[in-house]
Amino acid sequence: MKKYIHLKKEDREFIAKAFGITPRMVFSAVHFESDSELARKVRRLALTRGGIVMVEAPEAETLFDADGYMRQRLGNGVLLEFNLQDSSCEVLMMGETVRRYENVLVREIPQIQDWAKALGRKTSAQKGAEKEPEKAEAMA
Repeated sequence: MKKYIHLKKEDREFIAKAFGITPRMVFSAVHFESDSELARKVRRLALTRGGIVMVEAPEAETLFDADGYMRQRLGNGVLLEFNLQDSSCEVLMMGETVRRYENVLVREIPQIQDWAKALGRKTSAQKGAEKEPEKAEAMA
C-alpha cells in the first residue's frame, strides 16, 4: 500500500523555502519516493506542521455491527462475515457460504480477502464463458 503525508499548500511552500528545495523535492519526500536524510527531515517537519499520514488502500465497505460481527463487502459481490466471538469467517457469494475459516488471526485476513477477490473474478469469467456459446448459437 502506498502512503503519503497530506499537507496544505502553504505548508508545502513553507517546507520548500525552509530547506531551499523545489516543490517537486517536497512532493517526492512526502510521498516516500525518496529516503535520503533530507527527505526524512522534510517528512519530520511536515508532520510537525500538521501533516497527516495517509494510506491508499483498495476500497471495501467494512461494518462493525453490534451483533458481534465484522462484515466486509468487496467490490465483486462477495461478503466476508467475521464472527468476533469465535474468530471464524464465512465467505458468502450471492447469499450462499462458499468457504468457512476457523480461528482466524488478524494477520490472515488479507489472505482471505485475496482469495475472496479472486473468487469474484473467477465467477465473473465463468459467467462470461457461459454467455459466449449463447451468442454463437444465436448467430448460427
